[in-house]
Amino acid sequence: GMCEARASDHGLQIFFEQSNSVAQILEWIHKAIEDCDGLIINAGAFTHTSLAILDALKNVHCPIIEVHISNPHQRESFRHHSYVTFAATGSIVGLGTRGYILAIDALAEMLMDLESTAL
Repeated sequence: GMCEARASDHGLQIFFEQSNSVAQILEWIHKAIEDCDGLIINAGAFTHTSLAILDALKNVHCPIIEVHISNPHQRESFRHHSYVTFAATGSIVGLGTRGYILAIDALAEMLMDLESTAL
């Protein structure tokens, strides 16, 4: 889809996963610790409830971008709190599915910056 195409434009490969299971999401985060150069996460309702996801993300050493299709700050007050934010390098909210494209662009730039400082 559009995310794979955008990642490819940056010379990146994307692995896209979706689950309503915290246990499955935790497995993917742990896999990302070993296998990924960057992580984009929309944790949905788990954003506001899951300490387990936060704890897993704190073990990720690559850039993490949190994405929300809607702007949680325009919604109910319980949605204003994000556990994911405590581990995220940055957040993109309220820009619809375009937020994923912007997250890929931002991640690509961060990875280029990391590469140039590593040389």
